[in-house]
Amino acid sequence: MSRLSLKALAISGGVLWGTGILCVGLIHSADPSYGVKFLEMTSSIYPGFHMTGIIGRVALRTIEGFIDGAIIGLVLAWLYNCFTPLHSEA
Repeated sequence: MSRLSLKALAISGGVLWGTGILCVGLIHSADPSYGVKFLEMTSSIYPGFHMTGIIGRVALRTIEGFIDGAIIGLVLAWLYNCFTPLHSEA
């Protein structure tokens, strides 16, 4: 079995989660009825994250989302590698 790259999964997780927050935040700025449930869930995770269309807040939450996604990706890759044998016996 192959092992996962910690760096690659951390970057991938950060980009995925950060981009998700950015896209929903920007679309919500243009159409306040879009993504309300997602933003309510996000505001319960990130204190101070309000469903306002201020671009500065969206940018800040995108950075926080990138960092959180990267940490989760790093932890998942590390855990996977802990349970994966170093050498496969095929």
